[in-house]
Amino acid sequence: MQVISARLRAVSSEAPPTTPPTTFDELVALLQQRLADLSPSHRLLAELVMADPEGIAFMTVSELAAAVRVNESTVVRFASGLDLDGYPGLTRLCRAKLREEAQLLRRFSHVEQLATDDKPRDPLSLAADFDQANIARTLARVDPPAWNGAVAALTEAPRVHILGLRKCYTVSYLLGYLLRLVRDDVEIVTQGPGTLVDELRRLRPGDCFVAIGIHRYNGDTVRALRWAQRTGATTIALTDNPSSPLAEGTDHTFYVDTTGVALLRSLAAFTSLVQALANAVAAARGVDTISALAREEELLDEFGVYE
Repeated sequence: MQVISARLRAVSSEAPPTTPPTTFDELVALLQQRLADLSPSHRLLAELVMADPEGIAFMTVSELAAAVRVNESTVVRFASGLDLDGYPGLTRLCRAKLREEAQLLRRFSHVEQLATDDKPRDPLSLAADFDQANIARTLARVDPPAWNGAVAALTEAPRVHILGLRKCYTVSYLLGYLLRLVRDDVEIVTQGPGTLVDELRRLRPGDCFVAIGIHRYNGDTVRALRWAQRTGATTIALTDNPSSPLAEGTDHTFYVDTTGVALLRSLAAFTSLVQALANAVAAARGVDTISALAREEELLDEFGVYE
């Protein structure tokens, strides 16, 4: 009886069976959930899968192992540990993701070659091609439930806090400026000498916190987002790919393409996305937006801001 009881306890303590991911988005959600518990080599593999499904789709086990500098057996164990049917199951989900974006990718498949063509290109037309591709890819990847949730949070939260540092400060300023035109209590969080902590102290449960960052991810932005999550704020991330630390545990995440002509990253897609968010908030607020804009015009006229 003791043996039987021990076996029953062992069975009851086993974790319930997990459901294998059937789409790339489900795979990303699973990887994000397990990321903190992965070994260093498996974490590298997870980050590469989330950041570059297009590249993984047609890689062999040997090629992926070489890319991350691990053994082939490590790649196989990584894929099997995700409840997939080995490495073919992993590449199949990546290829499915590729098929979803096939039309868009074909439309802009020439863009990546433009900067390396032997024939010189006019920098302006080259930048236009890259930015057009970035904007189209970014907006095509927007998840409708995430969009609706983000707009609701930006519209209804008692206070909105927006943080983007270094290059992403321009994005945070634009979003904050536009939101301030249509609603009150919008704070652009800055990183002055010792002021970041002071500004984060104002965060309250139910507020909305927007974190903006691309690789390499600013440590203060990541830490501030974690603080907002612990505080109970609704969190929104604008970042570059699912392996970003800003995507981890965030309520609503949007992935922005930032491919540039040369070494500098493009912010064109960021600009389009934050303008769309601000316009959606303005529409959601309805007559309140009209009142806010009327007050803005009255002040502009009173102070003679424009010639």
